[in-house]
Amino acid sequence: MSKGTVLVADDDKAIRTVLTQALGRAGFDVRAASTAASLWQWVSNGEGDVIVTDVMMPDQNAFDLIPRIKKLRPDLPIIVVSAKNTLATAITAAEKGAFDYLPKPFDLAELTGLVQRAIDLPTQGAGNAQPASDEEALPLVGGSPAMQDIYRSVARLTQNDLSVLITGDSGTGKELVARALHDYGRRKRGEFVALNMAAIPRELIESELFGHEKGAFTGANQRMEGRFAQAEGGTLFLDEIGDMPMETQTRLLRVLQEGEYTTIGGRRAIKTDARIIAATHQDLRQLIRQGLFREDLYFRLNVVPLRLPPLRERREDIADLVRHFMALGAREGLAMKTYDSEAMEAMRAYSWPGNVRELENLVRRISALYAEDVITGDIVRMELSDNQAENAAAPHSVSESGSLIDSLYYHLTSYFEGHGDDLPPNGLYERVLREVEVPLIELSLQATRGNQIKTAELLGLNRNTLRKKIRDLEIDVVRGIKK
Repeated sequence: MSKGTVLVADDDKAIRTVLTQALGRAGFDVRAASTAASLWQWVSNGEGDVIVTDVMMPDQNAFDLIPRIKKLRPDLPIIVVSAKNTLATAITAAEKGAFDYLPKPFDLAELTGLVQRAIDLPTQGAGNAQPASDEEALPLVGGSPAMQDIYRSVARLTQNDLSVLITGDSGTGKELVARALHDYGRRKRGEFVALNMAAIPRELIESELFGHEKGAFTGANQRMEGRFAQAEGGTLFLDEIGDMPMETQTRLLRVLQEGEYTTIGGRRAIKTDARIIAATHQDLRQLIRQGLFREDLYFRLNVVPLRLPPLRERREDIADLVRHFMALGAREGLAMKTYDSEAMEAMRAYSWPGNVRELENLVRRISALYAEDVITGDIVRMELSDNQAENAAAPHSVSESGSLIDSLYYHLTSYFEGHGDDLPPNGLYERVLREVEVPLIELSLQATRGNQIKTAELLGLNRNTLRKKIRDLEIDVVRGIKK
């Protein structure tokens, strides 16, 4: 018995054949066409339970046809596939009312499962997002699988007001994603208001968020509205949420629960209608275990988690990003350059501790400082070498220098340098393990104020194991400072 009829439209004969065979084996009846006109004829005749269509067809763009299909048969699910795999395609597919979007090349098993879900759960109406008109102005760039997942998630999230928690290393583009959710979403006519918790003195954060009344505290000479008021009807982006003081977390939780707040020194409850998007480079679950972040607030913010991959996990996007940053620089008068294959390979081999932000700075610096039209591998390696030297000379946190594994690789390299053909002295494993364990246990003891039970729970160790390590490593239990 057939599971339903799938209408396939694609001008590529090979894709039509592959889809017909794969969907047929999965139990669907398949009708395949190479033109939008044929697809429209079938839809007009009432045929098909789901559509799988390419965007670019010889006679018509599918995005122009989809509104006609939705008007005639609003419950007919449409799955869009496209080789033009940008954020604009994903956003436009969602705006036109498509059930989902898949970039080419796609996984046949994923597409088959998507077809089945589309038949089981028909698509809903379209939202109000608008497609981007200028590809160079897109906030997110790259065709890697990791970025395709981000595009699809952003496209879906523009159709609702759910709270989103964006995580990722410093420089991965968390604010860009937040802005895309706002600019392409239902609140785009409202304000996008950003507040970085790490950039505001802790004693001023509540005033910045909720505003204050005249005379509420020393120096409050006039009434000031907060970021919630500014973001009314729009989006409030709370960056580095992990740095929010505990008392402010409590107030924010009440706002999310009750939909209202009071200004500092005020008595009247003010209703709020702002979408909350939060971001952090920190592990909030770890902060919860340390008693530094409220678990109930975490669940309120983490309705939809969105993790941004570091640049080292999507190196195939580097060429697209370089072109994108050069185009942006050209608008400011910077010279366009050509990067030879050796230069591109040098960039793909680099670990990018500063992520996309570091790459942008590199491209802009090269465009400004070098007269050469063609940028070689030597130039790129020299610039990246300077970056590494600066990173090594300046103290920095893991979040600023990239992942812990990158920092460890950089540190461990020093053990193998300067020995010529000889290896480092034996016992390296125990030496490295001790160097990692000592500061980890010391910092954990500091965080728990010397409480061994809490420290053992924090580290995930048996209490007796922790005691033995403290004794063997000669660590002061109270202060967490090595003797």
